[in-house]
Amino acid sequence: MCGIVGYIGDKQALPILIEGLKRLEYRGYDSAGVAVHDGNCINISKAKGRLTVLEQRVDPNRLQGTLGIGHTRWATHGEPSDINSHPHTNQSGEIAIVHNGIIENYMKLKDWLQREGYVFVSETDTEAVAHLINYYYCGDLVEAVRKALDKIEGSYALGVIAKDHPDCMVAARKDSPLVIGLGDGENYIASDIPAILKYTRKVYLLEDREIALIRRDGVEVIDQYGNKVQKELFEVTWDVESAEKGGYQHFMIKEIHEEPKALRDTMASRIVDGKVNLSDLNITKEQLEKAGKIIIIACGTAYHAGVVGKYVIEKLARIPVDVEIASEFRYKDPLIDENNIVIIISQSGETADTLAAMRMCKKVGAKVIAVTNVVGSTVSREADHVVYTWAGPEIAVASTKAYTTQLLCMYMMALDFADKLGRISADEYRRIIEGIKRLPELAQKILDDKEVIQRCADETFNASSIFYMGRGLDYAVAMEGSLKLKEISYIHSEAYAAGELKHGTIALIEEGTPVVALATQKGLFEKTLSNIKEVKARGAFVIAVTMEGDTQIEKEADRVIYIPKVYDILAPVLVVIPLQLYAYYVAVAKGCDVDKPRNLAKSVTVE
Repeated sequence: MCGIVGYIGDKQALPILIEGLKRLEYRGYDSAGVAVHDGNCINISKAKGRLTVLEQRVDPNRLQGTLGIGHTRWATHGEPSDINSHPHTNQSGEIAIVHNGIIENYMKLKDWLQREGYVFVSETDTEAVAHLINYYYCGDLVEAVRKALDKIEGSYALGVIAKDHPDCMVAARKDSPLVIGLGDGENYIASDIPAILKYTRKVYLLEDREIALIRRDGVEVIDQYGNKVQKELFEVTWDVESAEKGGYQHFMIKEIHEEPKALRDTMASRIVDGKVNLSDLNITKEQLEKAGKIIIIACGTAYHAGVVGKYVIEKLARIPVDVEIASEFRYKDPLIDENNIVIIISQSGETADTLAAMRMCKKVGAKVIAVTNVVGSTVSREADHVVYTWAGPEIAVASTKAYTTQLLCMYMMALDFADKLGRISADEYRRIIEGIKRLPELAQKILDDKEVIQRCADETFNASSIFYMGRGLDYAVAMEGSLKLKEISYIHSEAYAAGELKHGTIALIEEGTPVVALATQKGLFEKTLSNIKEVKARGAFVIAVTMEGDTQIEKEADRVIYIPKVYDILAPVLVVIPLQLYAYYVAVAKGCDVDKPRNLAKSVTVE
């Protein structure tokens, strides 16, 4: 979850490191630090807390130099503290490293290194790597890193500098993202492209177990055995402004307002002449017929997109679908074989549990489709097929436009599968396509009329618990709405299938308890209305979300939020937008740090 930045060139490194770390704040962190080589030795400054704390503490006169590494840490081993912050060094301070990931065998390494006389000063797993590199160092920094990594079990993205090497830095990765930015007489490393996009659009994407020697005037990459690797240049096409707030108070509200455009971009070139054209998804009719079932694997918001995907694929293509939480799937000895089709959903394409689950599936020969937003991510490189969401950079920790574009990808895949299998009528296919094409303008209509959502937030932001309920697809979206609220407002929230209320949950409803009720599915509308009456009878304050025209709900609910009329099956793409806005306005009313909620990170690259 950490952020890494490194620079070597002819400019002062410190300002570049700080600027890069600021662009990685969205990943979530609890401390930060930098190490700069001044030509003679390595000077370090680090601090618990926000980057502003580090900026106030750092002495620019002491950290002069044109080679440096920086880091933002999200604690895994050892509490957030100055001493546990990165960079970490060997005992002499002559080797400094920054690390993203987890060293699974660090205790074994630590015990061995302590017996060899090494003294540890932090509680981190990373410090063991610094000492291990020192143990193998005999003048060749790359070889020392290579030998050290051969002893390490776990995940890592590493940036390494050494006193004896003022003209280079070393980078390496396994299961944690790391890119190399290429400049003119200067080069960079970063755990994510936005950190260096201000300086270069040309990058190398390091693969697992690759090690790079980075100088001012060039980059050499080797594999774990020391063999040279020829890297393909990757050109970044999106601009710096895409990662800025653009006048909005927070990234999250900006990204909600970008959803109409994101939806258009996702369907662009994929809906042509009234047909879904997934040229990037070469799944045949024969493979679908042999599949037996489809397995969707994801975490968090992406998992909720998978739940909607299950409903849609089963309804349209009539293929059984299992939806699995990646962290559970990988430990349960799953029933999967080479005929199964697996859909992996990950916004970042670097989610550790999802990656591990995907690799399990590939081992048995299952066909893997990745749905991700990040070109060049690990998931996209290792999957058999990739469907990119094209949502654009998403900076806020709480995912919004990534979710709605994931949904759109699920609809397009469902239509593609149903059409190939001949399980959808021409009329229904046409109606859904026409409905999909209207989604961007309908999403914009919701955003243009959001005042009622703000009022609902103002009336309920002091609640201690808020419940969500729905049936069918509404229940699937209710889970995402509830997650969004608890992520950024810290209000306890749970989502329930509306019919389950009477099986225990209704005992929690008391006078004034807010309940957000979703009622967009025509065939389930009356039953949901009955559930609203049940909670109202116990004193609930009901905020209903339904389609325009279903005005009878006003007799039962305290507040009603309407979404534009749309084909029932497509309602999730629209109904989630008011839920995102509601969560946002509740969090703002409470004074929460909306873009950087406590204890959370954007890219979960550890278990």
